[in-house]
Amino acid sequence: MENKLLTPDKVISQPTVKKQKVSLPVTGMSCASCALSVESMVGTQPGVSQAAVNFASQTLQVSYDPDKVTLSDIQRHVQEIGFDLIIDQENAQEKQEEAQQNHYQALKKRTIAAAVLTLPVFIIGMFFMDKPYGSWIMMVLSAPVLFYFGRSFFINAYRQARNGKANMDTLVSLSTGIAFGFSVFNTLFPEFWLARGVQPHVYFEAAAVVIVFIMLGKLLEERAKSNTSTAIKKLMGLQPKTVWRVEGDQEREVPISQVQKGDLLLVRSGEKIPVDGEVSQGASYVDEAMLSGEPVPVAKGKGDKVYAGTINQKGSFRFVAEKVGSETMLAHIIKMVQEAQGSKAPVQKLVDKVAGVFVPVVLVIALVSFAAWLTLGGDSGLTQGLLALVTVLVIACPCALGLATPTAIMVGVGKGAENGILIKDAESLEQAHKVTAIILDKTGTITEGKPVVTDLVWADGAGNRQSLQTVLLSLELQSEHPLAEAVVRHLKEQETRSLELDSFDSLTGRGVKASLNGNLYIAGNPKLLEEEGVRVAPELAGKAEALRAEARTVIFFAENKQAVALVAIADQIKQHSAAAIHALQEQGVEVYMLTGDNQQTAASVARQVGVKNYRAEVLPSDKAAFVKELQTRGKVVAMVGDGINDSHALAQADVSIAMGKGSDIAMDVAKMTLISSDLQQVPKALKLSKQTVRTIKQNLFWAFIYNLIGIPIAAGVLYPFYGFLLDPMIAGAAMALSSVSVVTNSLRLKVQKL
Repeated sequence: MENKLLTPDKVISQPTVKKQKVSLPVTGMSCASCALSVESMVGTQPGVSQAAVNFASQTLQVSYDPDKVTLSDIQRHVQEIGFDLIIDQENAQEKQEEAQQNHYQALKKRTIAAAVLTLPVFIIGMFFMDKPYGSWIMMVLSAPVLFYFGRSFFINAYRQARNGKANMDTLVSLSTGIAFGFSVFNTLFPEFWLARGVQPHVYFEAAAVVIVFIMLGKLLEERAKSNTSTAIKKLMGLQPKTVWRVEGDQEREVPISQVQKGDLLLVRSGEKIPVDGEVSQGASYVDEAMLSGEPVPVAKGKGDKVYAGTINQKGSFRFVAEKVGSETMLAHIIKMVQEAQGSKAPVQKLVDKVAGVFVPVVLVIALVSFAAWLTLGGDSGLTQGLLALVTVLVIACPCALGLATPTAIMVGVGKGAENGILIKDAESLEQAHKVTAIILDKTGTITEGKPVVTDLVWADGAGNRQSLQTVLLSLELQSEHPLAEAVVRHLKEQETRSLELDSFDSLTGRGVKASLNGNLYIAGNPKLLEEEGVRVAPELAGKAEALRAEARTVIFFAENKQAVALVAIADQIKQHSAAAIHALQEQGVEVYMLTGDNQQTAASVARQVGVKNYRAEVLPSDKAAFVKELQTRGKVVAMVGDGINDSHALAQADVSIAMGKGSDIAMDVAKMTLISSDLQQVPKALKLSKQTVRTIKQNLFWAFIYNLIGIPIAAGVLYPFYGFLLDPMIAGAAMALSSVSVVTNSLRLKVQKL
């Protein structure tokens, strides 16, 4: 099988690259540098074309060639550096949640136990330092805090060092290990310092308290991070675990995993619909708010489509399963949200580069500060140098930096999903607030995308209107014209019945005519009326002209050479389109409308919704060219469309938005999808982008400021001027709080209004 790339002068054939893209849960990561280690380890494997780890969502997105590398190979390499992957795709999300919950509970127990042992160490170190055997008691109590309850720091640091890498665990293990080792030496050999006139201080309390504070910070961080993925949990909760399957005359409750395409399923009153399908028997009303955002339940009868996760109201029905498992619309939504939450915004890629060099730089700063104190600190230079080294290593944890972007992205994507805005990747969420021009397709985007009868006007002196409507319905039922369906739908809504005609003749491109009880009936355009010599009353002709000016298609209905009625058909403008366009213009965005329709229709729609810039009779390739034209003018362009003909323009645009009720191709190409197909979601999406980017900037500001201020103070720059040295315990507390504050700030997005 080959792909062919078309160029202006020739066709080039090239072999298809067999690639798979999966999102795998990662376990055991404790910081942003851990995520970078996993990413670089996976990214260097043969057959892996792309690897991206999201620390906040604890996931790895990897594109790989299964002929060159397997998921088991990738998992083995990740395990070598102390982490693990969940490669079993069946219930992977539940398994990750279970692993995270187990990790949280174990961390909670270790933190409490470590805190219990650390409390007496802290009290002795602060208030009873000179008591006999105080140093020995602290050494005995702090040893299990570091090397049993806090052993993961040292184990992970060793695994990283073995692979030539360093992360936060490296900083923590070095700082607390050096402080503990120095204190043990001073406890066992105090005379070494006393002989030199130096008091042998110990820092057991600093080492133990730093471990406890960091463990406490991780505990709070794990708890806060779990809140950022509530959107996924809510979406997954929409699908029932079991379903009633009809087997002959029996109805049997089976797990949803056993449902196959073609199965006949039963949904009772109040139950959630388990998979996508088509109603075969019965009728009910279904709450589709999770798809459309509309609170009014939708009537469902034979032949109507139903979707997984929607809720049956009153009545029961049977339906045939058409899409199951990962093929359902709900599964598609969940996958899009997961991929978006795991994707990286451009700013995050910069942060990753910073995090990659951050740990080595901090190690250098710590060593330089130690050397400076040793050289310039006089008698207490060694002691103060060791303290400065420990404090720098503790306070420089890059967790806050690593969490700044992904937590905000996760909350932003989740909030979008809750509001019916599906965001495929972080880049589009970050880019959307920069949009200066937005292009709207007309049909299906601004308008409903299907013709409806807007007017049925009867001529003065028309006969029995009820019987005439019956004839009109009978005519249009047999018509091949696409607009006939709109007339049929309208008349049936008025409970009009049909009858059998004596004769029928379809006149392609002009209309239809038939006879009944010796009377001739015609339905068609003015050209057909002229051919048949049909008379049209002046007032009816005037009404037809006015309706055409409003971009409506007019069909005449005649009885025995006299026009008795006209039917006006139009693709109606969506209820909220005008308000949405006004909201975009209020945000300073230029709005353009493109359509393949004629100039008159385009002008009418543009006038009704308040669009000043529009183009008519536009081909699909012209739409993409217009996007490019605006981009060359320096505009950041968003394209909103719903059809296959919009896919080229959607791909070209800086931000692409598809209507949820549009074509699958448009939704595949677009980076955002509006589930309800309501244009009012577009200004909301831009506002969500603005809020998310503002939160990212706030997070990055505080994370950078914290390190820029904290590291020099920890190194001792204030000591020559104010005699101030930062205590390692305070540094540990500040480091833990910085991570929690970043996550908390991201969670504020949840309560902000769109």
